[in-house]
Amino acid sequence: MNAAEALPRMPAFSALRAFESAARHNSFSRAALELHLTHGAVGHQVRALEASLGVQLFTRVGRGLELTPEGRMLAERVRAAWLDIAAAAQDISRRANASQLTISVVPSFAARWLVPRLGRFIEQNPDIQLVVQTTSHLVDFSREAVDVGLRMGNGNWPDLWCERLFGDVYFPVCAPTFNQGKLPEKYSELPALHLLNSTGEPWMPWFVAAGLDAPEPRGVTYSDSHSLLQAAKEGQGIALARQTMVADDLQRGALVRLFSLSIPSPVEYYLVCPPALAQTGKVQRFRAWLREEIKAQESV
Repeated sequence: MNAAEALPRMPAFSALRAFESAARHNSFSRAALELHLTHGAVGHQVRALEASLGVQLFTRVGRGLELTPEGRMLAERVRAAWLDIAAAAQDISRRANASQLTISVVPSFAARWLVPRLGRFIEQNPDIQLVVQTTSHLVDFSREAVDVGLRMGNGNWPDLWCERLFGDVYFPVCAPTFNQGKLPEKYSELPALHLLNSTGEPWMPWFVAAGLDAPEPRGVTYSDSHSLLQAAKEGQGIALARQTMVADDLQRGALVRLFSLSIPSPVEYYLVCPPALAQTGKVQRFRAWLREEIKAQESV
């Protein structure tokens, strides 16, 4: 880099760091806890930054802080720069570590679909160290050391590289011993039985498709599909299940499908990752393995 390309004079990094934390928390005290500094040290750094810029960045509101217009503008720009630096560091680290593949996946999909199949990937790729993180929250690739994510959605993640994997359908299932083995044979029998609920997956669309004028069932609601289907296998009720989540249980006879009617899922499964990682060897190998597993699933 020559002199003409040198960066302009910058405020002290420590002052910007203290300011960004205080701006995010609206508090010197909470910023001090986050940065492992004293309250006075954070205040000193912010006052030094204000002096160097010639503007006031905070005003006192009661016992708290509020950003001035100039402070708000600076906080937004500093945070964006921090995130850009963090994203670059994460990308470099992930690209350099070619032998480790870290996957983020929701717990139910991990337990019901991914984990039972992962043995084949490990056997085919013994040189890759696999790390599986299960979480219900969307991973922030710019801040977390994750290579790829398996998500349900509509593919609308603008900052990520996305590949559609497959769709899904819903239909009712239960244990073969449910209701002492007296399983419903008509749609109209269903609302009177014990129906299990899952967060974000209502019965109403299936009721409508079946021509049933019935309210959404009340009772126990499970936050994830794995727990929902475990309750169904224990004979606790009838679950509205996704084909992907229940295929193995149906094949083993742990659950039985009720009726041939199914409805499409409003969301589909996607593989996502930062664009810089999409063509790396480890991600390409994982994608190829996924396509093989999906092809085998569709041929059953």
